[in-house]
Amino acid sequence: MYEQFADIQSNAPKELIREYETKESNKVREVGPIVYGYSMTIGPDGKPHVQEFGNVKSSTGSSSGSRGFSSTRLRARPEITAEREPLADVNVTDNEVKVVLEMPGVKKEDIKVNAYDDVIEVSSNNPHRKYHKTIEMPLEVDIETARSTYNNGILEVTFNKKKETKPRGKDIKVE
Repeated sequence: MYEQFADIQSNAPKELIREYETKESNKVREVGPIVYGYSMTIGPDGKPHVQEFGNVKSSTGSSSGSRGFSSTRLRARPEITAEREPLADVNVTDNEVKVVLEMPGVKKEDIKVNAYDDVIEVSSNNPHRKYHKTIEMPLEVDIETARSTYNNGILEVTFNKKKETKPRGKDIKVE
């Protein structure tokens, strides 16, 4: 584990490295911020879903979307980027789908949200805090009804569900 921390300076992008000289003429090199976390929830299928966030990505991804915490992963060199992946949550109710993202430190003018039929893409172009996340959406989302708010670092994007068009039925003539 110590080797990974020692290796961070050589892995970190230039945007995350700051060098300056102190009053005592000492050179200081700061790296960061380095953000990593995960959220684990139990889905409707009863299986755990692990979602990572931050700007540290494992170089040994897995096909399940959850990267796990194996000893192989701890030895692999992580990729550090200047762009953070915000923590996101998708809440589905009877009438709407709400996407909640944690994006502290940016102004609402810096946030860009694009909605497509099956995904929503959120990013910020603030030079000090860059965020980017693509989230898969349920099929029943009506992107034409999208509305969003940003308050205290929390972005909420809400969609109405598509109106279900149930077939009225068909009269069948009995012969």
